[in-house]
Amino acid sequence: MLWTQAFHVIFMVSWFAGIFYLPRILVYYAAADHPETKATLAIMARKLYRFVTPFMLLTIGFGVWRLSAQADYYLSSGWMHAKLACVAVLVAYHIQCGIYVRRVMAGEDNKTHVFYRFFNEVPVLFLFAIVLLVYIRPF
Repeated sequence: MLWTQAFHVIFMVSWFAGIFYLPRILVYYAAADHPETKATLAIMARKLYRFVTPFMLLTIGFGVWRLSAQADYYLSSGWMHAKLACVAVLVAYHIQCGIYVRRVMAGEDNKTHVFYRFFNEVPVLFLFAIVLLVYIRPF
């Protein structure tokens, strides 16, 4: 079971690396003035999104596998319910990133770099919450 937990954490770290950097690319895209720069950043965003999406799926897969080994304990724990809610928000955030990337690729993005700077901070808050929930288990 430790292997499952280890892979869950490895893929989670990889996924977070992507969802930390992807909105930063969108910040640069929104602030860019030159069409060539915007085109390069749009391609970078698309490739990064495609690269990290499997990490999200593997994180969830290994997490479900880990959870299923002691489902009675985990599903009766308030901290796990809170963690799963945070993960659901992060999955929605990831999907929203994909929507923004598609808009950027289509040239239909109308968000400002300030918007993306705030949007970029969302996963940090959830990372803190999830780590604290898992290690402190307050409920």
